[in-house]
Amino acid sequence: MAASSNRLGEYLRAQRARVDPRDVGLRGGGDRRVAGLRREEIAVLAAVSVDYYARLEQGRERNPSAQVLDAIGQALRLDLDARGHLFRLAGLNPSPGPTSFRSSVHPELLRLLDAFPHSAAYVLNPAFDVLATNGVAAALLSPFAGTVNMVRVLFGHPQARTVFPDWPTLTENVVHALRLNAGLFPNDPEIQSLVADLGRDSPEFRSLWEDQTVGGLTRMFKVVHHPDAGRIELTYQAFDVRDAPGQQLLVGTPAPGSRSAEALAHLAAVHAPA
Repeated sequence: MAASSNRLGEYLRAQRARVDPRDVGLRGGGDRRVAGLRREEIAVLAAVSVDYYARLEQGRERNPSAQVLDAIGQALRLDLDARGHLFRLAGLNPSPGPTSFRSSVHPELLRLLDAFPHSAAYVLNPAFDVLATNGVAAALLSPFAGTVNMVRVLFGHPQARTVFPDWPTLTENVVHALRLNAGLFPNDPEIQSLVADLGRDSPEFRSLWEDQTVGGLTRMFKVVHHPDAGRIELTYQAFDVRDAPGQQLLVGTPAPGSRSAEALAHLAAVHAPA
């Protein structure tokens, strides 16, 4: 069977048929002869002309802009995977997605944090704001209570170099990862503000940023010297969050039975809510 030459149009029609009119504030039933939304309804919801949308479905328009696809994807109520497929069918790379996906933590991910009772687990956004922590991570980060951005902590907090004795290596890794995120999310206002502030106020940050090196956070070894628990050695693993592009789940785990494991457990108990 020959491959279709209008895969984008077929995909749009199939997705349009899956949308319940009531889910977008329209009346269902009545004289609707087919399931889902009409072409003109999608056009109105996406703020494009009916003729333009019809040409997309018919394969007569094959070069939609990313902005148009974003609007149509929202009108069709596509999730991130379906939205990415829409972009690729149109010959475009999927854009990172709405900012809202990067600023809120999925409820399932919040529950997952507590699945690491002996590890420090937390969620970062692309600008390295700490969006959520489990109890162990909250205790580990307690010296920096009140400062939610880890890059600002590293370059601006008076205890940063004491708590992180491997500060030079850690800051290199973080700045390289921040530059990678800046390329992935070029219009992110939090990243832009962070780079502008630290580029002005921190010569160390400015030097690392101007080096132009990029690299993602993956597996790393980190030493933390906590004022209440002493030296804690952790192996960190970073995981991308599919439901929120740009967010990462970081999990720092001590070696089982080690002095670090005991110190981390003690620290979590001391800082546990009463």
